[in-house]
Formats: sequence, structure tokens, C-alpha cells
Amino acid sequence: MAFKNVGTTRLDVASTGSAQGGNAAVFNMDAAGIASGQAFLNSELEKRDMMVRTPLTSFTYARDIPIRVGGGWAEFVSAMQVGYGIAGGSGDGIFHSGGANGIPMVQADFSKGMFKAHMIAAGTRVMWIDMQRGNMTGRNIDSLLRDGLRMTYDKHMEENTYVGFAKYDTTGLVNNADVEIMDASPNGETDPKTEWKGKTPDQILQDVNDIILAGWERAEYDRDAMPNHIIMPYEQYNYIATKKVTELAEKTILKFLLENNVAKHNGSDLFIGASRWCKGAGDDGSDRMVVYCNKERYLAMDELAPLTRAMTSPNTENFCYDTAYAGNLSEVEVFYDQTITYMDGI
Repeated sequence: MAFKNVGTTRLDVASTGSAQGGNAAVFNMDAAGIASGQAFLNSELEKRDMMVRTPLTSFTYARDIPIRVGGGWAEFVSAMQVGYGIAGGSGDGIFHSGGANGIPMVQADFSKGMFKAHMIAAGTRVMWIDMQRGNMTGRNIDSLLRDGLRMTYDKHMEENTYVGFAKYDTTGLVNNADVEIMDASPNGETDPKTEWKGKTPDQILQDVNDIILAGWERAEYDRDAMPNHIIMPYEQYNYIATKKVTELAEKTILKFLLENNVAKHNGSDLFIGASRWCKGAGDDGSDRMVVYCNKERYLAMDELAPLTRAMTSPNTENFCYDTAYAGNLSEVEVFYDQTITYMDGI
């Protein structure tokens, strides 16, 4: 009996044989049939993993600084500042009496701070034939390239936020030259080492409280300027997050710090987090802890023109489609440098 191909399903040999009185059908296949069948199986027996594995990375800049969106393609960001003064000072200088023939006048000193902005640009290119093949495979090469472009943008934002770009004379959160630097206290009277792994929880808390109070003092104890944000290397953060206060306690050093720091007891909700940019950021290559007030009044970064798809055009010479993206960003703007403090050697 001859078999015919019905769509993608073959007739059942056994059932057909029984219908013909139980005689089993015998098939003779030539070499060409075997070869084509094997090729068919090789392609069909391949399991497709639909996940596209992108590079491993992390971004924390949006957590650690206020980002203001809008402003366009400006070249600079300006911020107005004012200082006040009065003859004789604000103490006994403003005493007055009935026979006085004048009063001291308050004066204002206005100034404008300028912060640099820079434009960024990058592009993607998709070959025409790859677009057509993508329609068959279900893979969108343009989407994959956009993901890569976004990752490039986020990496730029990370570097801009934490260290800036030396080539353009900008700095970031962890290397601002105007910020006060403290050294961590020694582990003991006879131990000059300052690393946290050799300290007790009380000594680590003392370091945290010392740096918070130092910044708050420089802000003249303005309650709104109380430091509320701490970043440190992952090594130190993971140590305090997993090390118990004592062997018998369930509380970690991190929880102990969050519950007993001086900022909490003065109305500030302290955040402690990790950043890879703090590793080796100290002047002598030591690990640095950064403590500051994470509010827009004191520091910010402007995303003047967020990453934008500017234009797409066909390129007949190279048989592809080219797309250009652009954006405009400011450097880190520190409006009150006294609200940031560094501690090296943790």
C-alpha cells in the first residue's frame, strides 16, 4: 500500500497493516530520503532558549541623588545664592533705645553659581537584511540595540554621578575637592588600624555619629540639613548587614546603627547603602564613606534633555537604517558643600 503525505502527519503503519489483514508494510528508503530526514530532525530537535542574556551590571545613581528633568539644550545650569549681613552682628548689634538716631540695616550679598552641562550622542545601525531575518526568527535586532544604548547611557550617568569626568574637570559625589575629609578613628589605643572589620559595633557607631555630627555642625545645626544618606563600599556594607552585634543577639550591626544613630534621634530617617564607587575613593586609595543630606535643596543633577531618539534615516550606501540618539546632562550640582562629609579608612 502506498502512503501519502497528509499535511504534517503520516498515516499509522500499524493500523493500516491491520486493516489489510495484518500484513505489515515494508518500506525501502533511498539514501537521499535518509539524508533529508536527518536534516529535518537536526533542526527540529533543537530547543530554542528565548531568553537573551544581557551583560551583568548595576546602577544606583537614581537612588543617591535627586535628578531634575527638563531644561532643554542649555550649556550651563545656574543657581542663585544669597548671604545676609548686618552692621554690628545679630547679637548686641541690634539693641535699640529711645534716644538712638539710627538703626543697622540688613544687607544681602547675591551670587550665582554656574554648573557645566554636556551633550551626549550615540547611534544604532540595523542592516536591512537583519531586519528581514528578524521577522522570521522573532528577534528584534533594533530592540536589542536600544537596550544596549540604554545600558551605555546608564553607565554614563553612573560615572557622572559618582566621580564625574576628569577630562572635562567635573567631579561627583565621592571625589568633590571642596568636601571636608575625616579619618576613621583607630581601633584602639594601641591599634592604629581604622578598618571596621577590626572594630566593635560601638566603635563603628561612633564613626557614624562623628561624621554625621561634623556635617551637621558645619550646617549650623539646621534641622533640615541633618545628614540622611550614607553610601559605602559593598565590602563594609555587607559586613555590617550580616555581622551580629553579639554572638547571642539576632540584631545585625546595620540594624543597630539604624536604630541608634544621632540623626534618627534628631528627626532624620537615615539611609545606609552600598556603592562600588566608594571602594578605594580615599586620597590614599583607602575605602571611603560618604555622608550627606540627599535633598534637592542641597545637591542635584539635571537631566536637561533625557536620552531622545533624534532621527532615523535609511542608508542606501551601507544598506541599513541608522538612528541617532542624544541627550543633555549637567554635572553634579552641590549647592551646600558643608552638608557632605567624607570618612576615609573604614
